[in-house]
Amino acid sequence: MNSERTSKRGNYAVPLMIVAAFALPTAEAFAPSQASSRLVHTSSINLLQMTATLREESTTSSTSPKDLGAQPVVVSAEAEALSHSETTMKLVPSFDLFQMLSEEEGGIIPHTVAGNAMRDDTILKVGIPDKLEGMQLKDFKGLGGKQKIETLPDPFSMVEKELQPFSDSIKELVSTDQPILSMAAKHFFEKRHGKRFRPTIIQLIAKAVAACHPEEIEGDRWEYSGASKIGMEGGKVTVGNHQGSDVWRKQAQLGQIVEMIHVASLIHDDVLDEADTRRGGEAVHKLYSNKVAVLAGDYLLARASVLLARLENTAVVQIMATALESLVAGEIMQLKSSPDELLQMESYLRKSYYKTASLICYACRSVALLGGHAYGSTVATACEEFGFHMGLAFQIQDDILDFTAAASILGKPALADMSLGLSTAPILYAAQEFPHLRPLVKRRFKEQGDKQTALEALYSSDTAMDKAKDLAQFHAQKAVDALLRLPPSEARDALLRLTYVVITRKK
Repeated sequence: MNSERTSKRGNYAVPLMIVAAFALPTAEAFAPSQASSRLVHTSSINLLQMTATLREESTTSSTSPKDLGAQPVVVSAEAEALSHSETTMKLVPSFDLFQMLSEEEGGIIPHTVAGNAMRDDTILKVGIPDKLEGMQLKDFKGLGGKQKIETLPDPFSMVEKELQPFSDSIKELVSTDQPILSMAAKHFFEKRHGKRFRPTIIQLIAKAVAACHPEEIEGDRWEYSGASKIGMEGGKVTVGNHQGSDVWRKQAQLGQIVEMIHVASLIHDDVLDEADTRRGGEAVHKLYSNKVAVLAGDYLLARASVLLARLENTAVVQIMATALESLVAGEIMQLKSSPDELLQMESYLRKSYYKTASLICYACRSVALLGGHAYGSTVATACEEFGFHMGLAFQIQDDILDFTAAASILGKPALADMSLGLSTAPILYAAQEFPHLRPLVKRRFKEQGDKQTALEALYSSDTAMDKAKDLAQFHAQKAVDALLRLPPSEARDALLRLTYVVITRKK
């Protein structure tokens, strides 16, 4: 990338860096950086190296996370430190804030830092009865219990009318005077609606947040900032004044931004993976060309960046720009993981966070900020924690379906990850049971017969698929626990039902 062009872009430097990383999948582009942190030693090395100068002393756990070894770096610790000032947000990746694995599988409770400190179960519900307090997904039909999930509000029906004009308005937002580019950029929005999973979550989170009174937080620490100024009577968002307000409009626009970013990442991923289909139809690069597909993805990211700036909340811009950076980190991790890392469940979950969960959880926290809540508030923390676990549960269930659902149901080729040399939760659990699979995983199933051997082992295992389902349910339950810190509302209860839907769906 031309450094002069980047320097003139100011606030758009990060999105343009994202475009370059997606568009240039060469060995040189993905070579691990030689820079390393010399400022503060941390026990958990992560792709973004964002926490090197930002860790606080742990107040809850003396156990250190597993060191996953040298990881590829998007931005060095030195460069990251140079970009910060006293007022910028010191963001920590969500996997260093919230639990990735159960204690039974060696998971640990992360250190307490600014992003996860406010996790009180009662502060938002004082004097408010909650009939769903202590809700356990295992008590519902399909997950071992007898209760009916249908007693909770339907999440998709609740926001159906609000999302009805979603495709039309988003098509207008990505219109361009160049016919081919315009058609390619609009492809997913025009031909297929997909699951609308992310916009649905964002609309419901916005409604749930409106039922939360902002906490009185005093002090000048950076985590007490980030809340949008609310220009309404009383200066607060409520269930009564939320619908149709400027806050509601900006939160809805964030949903559109997130969908643009998501679709751009799909277009670029399909080019990198040489995939033929997506969402039951031809991939954009197959319909047009690789060049057009890359440009269409770049254009969507550029439009998303412009619309993001127009939300007029610099904290939200920082958070969502980090989500963009995370998408590239996930792609790099997928391409450059070492053979040993390919066998590690923690490494798989981190990659899943970067590629899937990061966009969801950062968007959820951003919705809370747009609703008038500070970054470090109980509300915003619950929102990000919900999004983190929901995103991981969603991805793990997708990986399970890759082995159990036909391509016609999935909307993409079955066993796509194995074809790319990737091992997901079911295969990793099978490799724990059958040691002869480990060399196959480490060499990315490159030799003839590797995939067939791995599949035979998986389908003969009595535990692998069940363990993968348990992992998805672990994260879904953690998402439920985070939501239950919010006061009762129809939207919150619809989100509770959505966590059930995510891990019981068949497509």
